[in-house]
Amino acid sequence: MAKRTISADPATTKAYEHARTQDITTIWERHEAMQPICAFGDLGLCCTICYMGPCRIDPFSKEDIRGACGAGRDTISARNYTRAVAAGTAAHSDHARGICHTLLEAASGSAPDYKVIDIEKLKTIGAELGLKTEDVSYADLALQLGKRLLENFGKSEGTVDFVKRAPKGQQDKWEAAGVIPRAVDREVVECMHRTHEGVDADPKSLILQAIRCALADGWGGSMMATELQDILFGSPKPIRSKVNLGVLKEGCVNVVVHGHEPVLSEMLAIAAREKEIIDYAKSKGAEGLTLSGICCTANEILMRQGYPVAGNFLQQELAISTGAVDAMIVDVQCVMPGLAQIAEHFHTHLVTTSDKARIPGVNHFDFHEEKALDCARELLKDAADSFAKRDKSLVDIPQESMDLVAGFTAENTFHHLGGTFRGTYRPLNDAIMSGRLRGVVGVVGCNNVKINHDHNHKVMVEELLKNDVLVVQTGCSALACAKAGWLRPEAASEMAGKGLQEICEAVGIPPVLHMGSCVDNSRILIACCEMVKEGGIGEDISQLPVAAAAPEAMSEKAVAIGLYAVGSGITTFYTPAPRVLGAPAVLDYLTNSMEQDFGAHWVFEDNPLTAARGIIEHLDKKRAALKLDPMMYNPDVARSA
Repeated sequence: MAKRTISADPATTKAYEHARTQDITTIWERHEAMQPICAFGDLGLCCTICYMGPCRIDPFSKEDIRGACGAGRDTISARNYTRAVAAGTAAHSDHARGICHTLLEAASGSAPDYKVIDIEKLKTIGAELGLKTEDVSYADLALQLGKRLLENFGKSEGTVDFVKRAPKGQQDKWEAAGVIPRAVDREVVECMHRTHEGVDADPKSLILQAIRCALADGWGGSMMATELQDILFGSPKPIRSKVNLGVLKEGCVNVVVHGHEPVLSEMLAIAAREKEIIDYAKSKGAEGLTLSGICCTANEILMRQGYPVAGNFLQQELAISTGAVDAMIVDVQCVMPGLAQIAEHFHTHLVTTSDKARIPGVNHFDFHEEKALDCARELLKDAADSFAKRDKSLVDIPQESMDLVAGFTAENTFHHLGGTFRGTYRPLNDAIMSGRLRGVVGVVGCNNVKINHDHNHKVMVEELLKNDVLVVQTGCSALACAKAGWLRPEAASEMAGKGLQEICEAVGIPPVLHMGSCVDNSRILIACCEMVKEGGIGEDISQLPVAAAAPEAMSEKAVAIGLYAVGSGITTFYTPAPRVLGAPAVLDYLTNSMEQDFGAHWVFEDNPLTAARGIIEHLDKKRAALKLDPMMYNPDVARSA
């Protein structure tokens, strides 16, 4: 059987080849079977909103072709785009709503296994929102905060609370454009109403509502999820661990968590260390029990608990195909229904745990927060029972794994840059002003089966590091570069430009900073706000020498994240383009005219090296506008591998 190149990661390639020897169908085979992909849909020119269609527009026609209702290509594309943003915002924000309820249950005592871990953050945010923080118990303060933040989903007046964190310049732009987010659910509902047949047909009007909805995600749902998870489970601190399929152990019970919400996975992390559970695993013939993760749940238990990561999005099926995963426990988002067919080939106990996300033919476990630890223990014991059914002849675990350091946040970065007793962003801003650092770029997002797995992340980040750009990452993108070894402090001397290398070696940080899961892109927004506050490199986010990139975007969440980044003043390089390429007016606004309203725009560029050099040129333009010193060591944009 001919080998097929599907990944830039050797472990993924080996696991895929092993799966093929067993005639297992994976996402790559399913995607190939779907070819050719519908070009009308890919360009955003297929409308399925009403039942007079589907209607589709010929992208090559010079005639003014319209759908049955009279909607043209820009209206159809803008509607589809706005609905994608609404779905992405809903996913992150429903995550946040769940965390709000968990905080309330913990504070009221109805979920006794959960505690308020970061009391200082609880008090800080309480004070920020005007709550009484003195002479009040932590439980009462947590109740106040949970109730206050829940109001952000459905308040009838005012705005989402955390938009006030943005620099005044950004808030002024939002007010002028009429896009200050009011309440999360309101913006999602309005997107859906505007895009219903016979409502909003103006592409610009639709896009502005999409921006308002996306801002409700970045400065609302995602930011609330990040802050409350820190309060409940503890704010991350830099921690060492390992990544890639080699973290699975042949002699151990291997439990993999997958999804996005850490309410259950945090309990699994606690229970997996209990002697009772370890002894139970040994009683089934195992040497012990390993817990690891896929996707953003992996990032959650990595950055707070130090648990290893089995892989990112496109590795989820291949983890099971090693034959060594005894249980995969999933919750919501990015979970492939195809896992069910893969698990049938093995002994793997696949379990869904969220009422919002069930898979036909897969066992569902009713997780109850009021007895969270007991639920976690039961799931781990079920995994140990599954171990006893493992067919050892089918086990083939790639040995590749890599060290990494994870757990950076907007807050703890203060201290890594400025010292324990003088936490400040001044060293970062000074490094940018003096020309040691060109700027800061957030490289985030998914994997996409259309793109060679991990390739774009690696090519882009490598080029940025060589050109003295500090990279911050979240989600599956962070895991791609972790597997490459770039989340180790040693990577600075191995591949960073001299200026970035000097800074990393001086403070002992990697050249790529892991900042969490996909909801934690809000940490990047907060870090940008802190850079503005520190002064010297711009008065609002749009003036900073910063950029964002999603080089292997896959989900509607990625569209919402990209849009709230651009709406917040961060020019964003995005691949593959969302479904707007067939709509000239929509495309022009997103990639050009949006700059006038928000100080940033989208760039759709499929070649990751070209995109990286475009990012460097963008940073240099921002530096020139601020009249900053020239780059100290590496002025040449064209420098490459």
